[in-house]
Amino acid sequence: ISENSIMKGKKLMNKHISVKLIVINAMIASIYAALTLVISPIAYSEIQFRLSEIMVFLAFYNRKYIPGLIIGCIVANLFSPMGLLDVIFGTISTIIVCISMYLIKNRYLAAIIGALITGIIIGGELWYAYQIPYLINALYVAIGELIVLIIGAFIFNILEHNNRFMNIFIDHI
Repeated sequence: ISENSIMKGKKLMNKHISVKLIVINAMIASIYAALTLVISPIAYSEIQFRLSEIMVFLAFYNRKYIPGLIIGCIVANLFSPMGLLDVIFGTISTIIVCISMYLIKNRYLAAIIGALITGIIIGGELWYAYQIPYLINALYVAIGELIVLIIGAFIFNILEHNNRFMNIFIDHI
């Protein structure tokens, strides 16, 4: 083993990627994918109420949960009737929404922005796949996403008052 590879290993260790963070991200990905698959009749297609999207609020509190959310989205979209299109566009949407959630410090504004981003991107995907008018698709998707994200904003507002939740998921990662 060269000295150079040992130094690279030390740099990786200094990034503080803990086993706990990896496990939590794996749990997030699993729960996101499972929730999406359980409600698949309303999670895919023109009118969507993907309840698993509530979880993107984890990114609002901690950007370290974004990988789990993205992986969960990818896994869920592997089972989408739209196939690779949904894997690509759904993942792009989730990445942008998660980054927005982290950057915007008002959860209700973050919900609105997240719904708009999702409507724009997934609306375009549906327009391409089904040749249905873009504005109708974008509007339906954005409304469904807004409803889900507003519910999520309320849920996370309540969870903020739960010390155990905050200690496990938010404060100590």
